[in-house]
Amino acid sequence: MERLDQATIDLIEQEVNSRFSGGPLGRVAVIQYGDDPAIEPGEIGIRVDIDAPAGPGSDEEFLDSFKRTHKEAFAQLRRHIRQRFPQTRQIEFVGGADPRDRFMMRFPTQDEAAAELTPVMARLGPADLETLDTLITAGIAGNRAQAVRWTLARIRERPAYAKLCERAREIEELKSQF
Repeated sequence: MERLDQATIDLIEQEVNSRFSGGPLGRVAVIQYGDDPAIEPGEIGIRVDIDAPAGPGSDEEFLDSFKRTHKEAFAQLRRHIRQRFPQTRQIEFVGGADPRDRFMMRFPTQDEAAAELTPVMARLGPADLETLDTLITAGIAGNRAQAVRWTLARIRERPAYAKLCERAREIEELKSQF
């Protein structure tokens, strides 16, 4: 997949910074495929470091206050990023000393937004990620979630799957007899 040029990265960073002028933003980073395993081929993520003030109060309280204070800026950012950079899948805001203190704005794909889908989290190793990313690169799927759904659909088409379903029903029936 083609990486963004520096001019586009600079535009994205400027877009984020302009929404929070005078705010406590630190570094804005554009994360591309290959930079972070969570970013899929053809997608980008944005990570925004928020400089939490030193002193009393937790980082979590600071992030909650930041979200409330900049509610309109988040709405504008969501609209503008989605329009100008549709390959963006998430904007992650990280604040404080603990990297777990964060919140995300996610941008679902059209098929995710339109369908009644149940989110499933799976931890995949490098070989499995490479398999999914190959399906994306080959144009079979648009993202990893679609690649997994495509793979499951292929399994359901197999005659062995129908037999497996039949056996599972028989097992459930036997269990109910105990």
